[in-house]
Amino acid sequence: AFGQVRTPQPGYAGPYPGQPNYGAPAPAPAPAPAAQKRLDPDTIPSPIQVIEDDKAKTTEPFTTGVRGQAPPLVTTTFQVKDQGNASPRFVRCTAYNMPCTSDMAKQSQVPLAAVIKPLATLPPDETPPYVVDHGEVGPVRCNRCKAYMCPYMQFIEGGRRFQCGFCSCVTEVPPQYFQHLDHTGKRVDCYDRPELSLGTYEFLATVDYCKNNKVPEPPAFIFLIDVSYNAVKSGMVNIVCNELKSLLDLLPRENPEMDSVVRVGFVTYNKVLHFYNVKSTLAQPQMLVVSDVSDMFVPLLDGFLVNVNESRQVIESLLEQIPEMFADTRETETVFGPVIQAGLEALKAADCAGKLFVFHTSLPIAEAPGKLKNREDKKLIGTDKEKTQFQPQVGFYNNLAKECVAQGCCVDLFLFPNQYVDVATLGVVPVSTGGSVYKYTYFQAQTDQERFLKDLRRDVQKQVGFDAVMRVRTSTGIRATDFFGSFFMNNTTDVELAGLDCDKAITVEFKHDDKLSEETGALMQCAVLYTSCSGQRRLRVHNMAVNCCSQLADLYRNCETDTIINYFAKYAFRGVANNPTKAVRDTLVNQCAQILACYRKNCASPSSAGQLILPECMKLLPVYLNCVMKSDVLLPGADVSLDDRAYLRQLIGCMDVTDTHVFFYPRLLPVMKLESGSLPVALRDSEERLSKGGIYLMETGLHLFLWVGASVQQELLLNIFGTPSFSQIDPNMISLPVLDNPFSQRLREIIDSFRAQRSRYMKLMVVKQEDRTELIFKHFLVEDKSASGGASYVDFLCHMHKEIRQLLS
Repeated sequence: AFGQVRTPQPGYAGPYPGQPNYGAPAPAPAPAPAAQKRLDPDTIPSPIQVIEDDKAKTTEPFTTGVRGQAPPLVTTTFQVKDQGNASPRFVRCTAYNMPCTSDMAKQSQVPLAAVIKPLATLPPDETPPYVVDHGEVGPVRCNRCKAYMCPYMQFIEGGRRFQCGFCSCVTEVPPQYFQHLDHTGKRVDCYDRPELSLGTYEFLATVDYCKNNKVPEPPAFIFLIDVSYNAVKSGMVNIVCNELKSLLDLLPRENPEMDSVVRVGFVTYNKVLHFYNVKSTLAQPQMLVVSDVSDMFVPLLDGFLVNVNESRQVIESLLEQIPEMFADTRETETVFGPVIQAGLEALKAADCAGKLFVFHTSLPIAEAPGKLKNREDKKLIGTDKEKTQFQPQVGFYNNLAKECVAQGCCVDLFLFPNQYVDVATLGVVPVSTGGSVYKYTYFQAQTDQERFLKDLRRDVQKQVGFDAVMRVRTSTGIRATDFFGSFFMNNTTDVELAGLDCDKAITVEFKHDDKLSEETGALMQCAVLYTSCSGQRRLRVHNMAVNCCSQLADLYRNCETDTIINYFAKYAFRGVANNPTKAVRDTLVNQCAQILACYRKNCASPSSAGQLILPECMKLLPVYLNCVMKSDVLLPGADVSLDDRAYLRQLIGCMDVTDTHVFFYPRLLPVMKLESGSLPVALRDSEERLSKGGIYLMETGLHLFLWVGASVQQELLLNIFGTPSFSQIDPNMISLPVLDNPFSQRLREIIDSFRAQRSRYMKLMVVKQEDRTELIFKHFLVEDKSASGGASYVDFLCHMHKEIRQLLS
C-alpha cells in the first residue's frame, strides 16, 4: 500500500481521564463514577492488527532497488534482494521520504535518523556481502569527499572519469579500473561488480588502511576470572573453567575448515592479579603474581598469549587447577581497574587488538586505581540529583576506555552481583569499546548456569571485527550530527570501535545544512574499516538512498514508527545522565505531540476537534512511546535497583530495531491451541486479554514467561507439565519437561525458535496466576497502568489528544 491516500482514523472522543500531574506516581485511584464514558480499548490502534496486516501484505521478497521504499516491519519475516540499496537488516531509516528543507523538518519534528547494524547476520537464504579485491591500488574513491565507489557514482567522458553522487566532484578513473559505457551511460561490467550494483559489499583494504602502515597481527582473547570468595562460592569459577575447555574449539574463524588464529591468555584475580604462563613446552602452567596493583605490568611476554592447539594440554591442566587452588579462599575484596589495565598491557606488548572477557562479582573496594564506594541512594529517585547515579563515579574509567580504544582492546563484562556493584561505572569501558555487559544477579549454578553458558558461548563465537572506524558520509544538504551506541568518539565524524560484533547497532541522526532536491533524493554511505577475526583489514560499505519531499503529507506517508521509537529511546536514555527523568519524559511527550499536531494541522482533512487523527504509519507512535516512558530507566518501580536501570540503559543504547521493538512491546502468544508450522496470532499486552483457562507465552528479548491460568483444563496441564493439577506445577522450573506428545514438542520448539532469534539467552519463568511472580510478569503488560505510576495506553492516548489540541489552539 505504498503511497496510497490514507484515510483518517475513526474519532477517539472524550476527555483525558488520567492524573493531572501526568507521569508522577499515581495516588490511590478513586472509584470511577459508573457513568464516566471510558474509551473502548478495541477502538484504538492495535499493535497486533498493524503487525498482522503487514505480514499479510508482504508476499514477495523485498527488493532494495526502488529509492525511498519503506521495508516490511521488523515483526514480518521476509526475504531481501539487494538491488543497490543496503538491506533493512543493515540499515533502517525513520523516514524514507526526507523533508527538503530544515524548516520543514523543524515543523514536523520527525527525527531524521538511521539505525545501522554494520555486521548484521543474514538468514541462510540471503547471500553474505561479496568481498571485492582491487589489489595494490585499493578501493576507488572520490577525490574530494573520499566516498567509496558505489551505485550512485555517475561515469562520464566515455568512462574515463566519474562524478561523485555525494559531493559532485569529478575524479579520474584509475587505468586498471577503466571500462566502456553502454548506450545508457552505464559501465558494461556494472552487474559483474558488487560495488556498482549492490547496496552492501566489502573491500579488502590495502596496507595504507592499517595502523602505522603495517598488516595487523591476528587478534587475541584474554579471559580474566575473579577468584574471590563470592565467585568461588556461587560456583561461577568452576563453571567458567569447565566451559572454557570446550569453548576454545569455538573461537571465531573466517573459514570453518581452518583452525582459528585467535590466541588466548588467562588471568585470575581478587585483590592481586595472577598471570599464567601456558607455553606449549611447559609440563605444568606457571603462576606469576602481581601484587602492586597501582602500577600494573605484565610479568611475562613469552607464554602468556598462546595458540590453543599448541598449548592445549597446559591450558587444560590450568583450567583444572584454578578451581582447586582457590577452593578455600577467604579473600572477599576485589580490584577492577587493574584487571582491564592488565589485559590492555598484554595486547600492547603483543602489538595486536583483541577482546577481554572479564568475569566479575562485586564492587571493587580494594585499594587500587578505579576503587569505588557504594553510592546507591533510593531517595534520589525523582529528584534533580538522580542523574548523578547514571554518571560514572570516578573519571578513571573514561581515561582507561580511551587507551583501550587506541589499542583495539574491546571489553566484555560478565557480572555476578549479589548486591550493588555500580554498573554505571563498571560499564564505562565495555560501552566505550564496543563491548557488552551481561548481568546475572544472585547467580546460582543450578538455575542460571544454562543462561550464562549460552550467552558466553555465543559471545565467544560470534562474528566480530576489531580496531574499527566507522564514517557516515551523506550527499550535499544533510549531514550526520549525532551518534548513539557502544563506541568512542575523539572528533565529530569518526565512530571508533575497539570491537564491533554482529549484534551491535549504531543510531545516527541527520540534520539539514542546505536544501535537498526531490529529483536527486538524499544519499548516505556508511563505511566501516575493521580487522577481521583472521587478521585481515577490510572495509564494509552500506549505501542508502531515500526520497526527498516538499509536502509534509509525503513525509508522514513514509515513516517507520519502530525506527523512530529506537531513536527516541536512545535519545531519552542518554538524556537521563544530564537531566531529571521527569524532564526527559516531558520532552518525549512534547515532541510526540508536535509530530502529531503538525500532521493534524497540515495533512488531515478538516474534522471536529473531538477527533484524534493519526497518520497511518504512525498510529502506534503513542502506544510505543508510552512503553518507553514507563520503562524502568525513565520511571522505575520501587523494587528496581539502580544497577538494573544502568544495565538496561547501556543495553538499549546499542540495540537494533528488532530488539527495541520486542523489548518495549513484548510478544504475547496464547498457546492453548498449537499447529505445526504456524504461530498463533499474538495478543495485545493487557491483563484483560488473558483468560483464567488459558496459557500464554511472553517474550521481551531478555525474558520468557509462561503464564498459566488458575482454571486451565487438566488435559492441557498433562500435555505441558505432565501433571493434571494446577497446584502441582513447580513454579521454580526453568525448562519444560520433555514429554512425548505433539503439544509438548511444539511448545518447546516455539520456545527454542524464540531464543534462536535473540542475541541473549532468555531464561524461562513459569508464572502461575495469583502467584507472587505474577507482579514481574504484569510489569510487561505494557498497555495497562504500571505499578510505578505509568499511564495505561487508553489514558496516555487521551493525554496525547489533549496535548495536541493545546498545541493546535
